[in-house]
Amino acid sequence: MIMRRWSPRAFDGTAEVPPDTVRVLLEAARWAASHGNTQPARFLVGYRGDDTFERIFAALRPGNRTWAGRASVLLVGAVAGSDDRGPLPNTEFALGLAVQNLVLRAVELGLVTHQVGGFSPAAVREAFGVPDDVRPVVVIAVGLLGDPAELPDDLRERERRPRVRKPLSETVFAGRWGEPAFPDE
Repeated sequence: MIMRRWSPRAFDGTAEVPPDTVRVLLEAARWAASHGNTQPARFLVGYRGDDTFERIFAALRPGNRTWAGRASVLLVGAVAGSDDRGPLPNTEFALGLAVQNLVLRAVELGLVTHQVGGFSPAAVREAFGVPDDVRPVVVIAVGLLGDPAELPDDLRERERRPRVRKPLSETVFAGRWGEPAFPDE
């Protein structure tokens, strides 16, 4: 399932992801590990055609607007910076775990997702009245896979490229930084 996860830009602009399914995705996110069980992950949910979706979409950088409007759902993942115990540590790590749970659950349900860093957190903050101690971090497009032919030429090419990952020999070390823990890759 992990290897089937990818971040396409081609979404089926006619498909809908119902609220019950989105709830399943967010329930998966809710069960993610967090430092001291602080659970700092917060989400805004917009469905294509509603006002929340439009305000999230408006916060995207222009390049991401070329494809994200065809997604069924746009989510904003944010982190709460404090709770009744005070400032929260490792909030982005906790949000990352929550988003990964959400994304993997989406794969399991036959959906696709694309995490987007190209957006204006300030625009999200203003559009939704996000409190000062909450920080928007990521937008997540959710939907069904669409036809890459409907994308602009440059994105269509990227969509069809083989997926490549760096070998463990370049990313996992032992003994000393830079010495591969698994050199045979």
